[in-house]
Amino acid sequence: MPKLHLLLKKEEIDEARMQEDKTAVIFDVLLATSTIAACFLHGAKEVIPVLDGDEARKQAEGREPDSFCLVGEYNGKTIEGFLDPNPLQLKKQIAGKTVVLSTTNGTVAIRKAAGANKVYTASLLNGGAVAKKIADEHQEETIVAVCSGSGGEFCLEDFFGAGYFVDCLMRQTSNWELTDSAKAARIFYETSKSNSRELLKQSRVGEMLMSLGFEEEIDFVAEASKISHVPWLKNGKLVID
Repeated sequence: MPKLHLLLKKEEIDEARMQEDKTAVIFDVLLATSTIAACFLHGAKEVIPVLDGDEARKQAEGREPDSFCLVGEYNGKTIEGFLDPNPLQLKKQIAGKTVVLSTTNGTVAIRKAAGANKVYTASLLNGGAVAKKIADEHQEETIVAVCSGSGGEFCLEDFFGAGYFVDCLMRQTSNWELTDSAKAARIFYETSKSNSRELLKQSRVGEMLMSLGFEEEIDFVAEASKISHVPWLKNGKLVID
């Protein structure tokens, strides 16, 4: 029986071991993987996850000005000249465009996991759809779910989002042996799901976003399975089938 592992922060990713027939699912609920799901909901052509602002600018070189958007933050502050990576604020600006996305944690986690057989991004918004994709296409594989965390620290909201994914997956099929961290995430989700908005707002990152006036964004990303898109990494770009 294959295993479903859960890593509690991106720094736990072993890039060499990730290449050994693993499928990765990345979570950064506040906000990168929620923003990615929303980008496709809003009609983005593709999302290119980069490590930092400098790499984002290099990705933009040679592209037609109206064909892309630079979107990103570093340590919670919008990068100068970039759009703010909050999902609701991007709604009217990205349709049909390539989104070059730089975040402090989520896009870094995606890149660290890039050696896996396949890399998906998930959040509360699309966790159910990603779970169904895994159940339908990856039943014989080892799954590594990764909470991005923040600045090397554990993040409550990522653990909650991963717990939702594990719960959805195990309701589809009980094919996987769960590690203790995966079991703990599922239990945490099951005992806290009735209060998801408040839980996200009370997390450390949630408190920071609340102080910046982003309550509406948190309410939006707390909506479980609002989005059916399943982004996956193909040749360095996140796309949907």
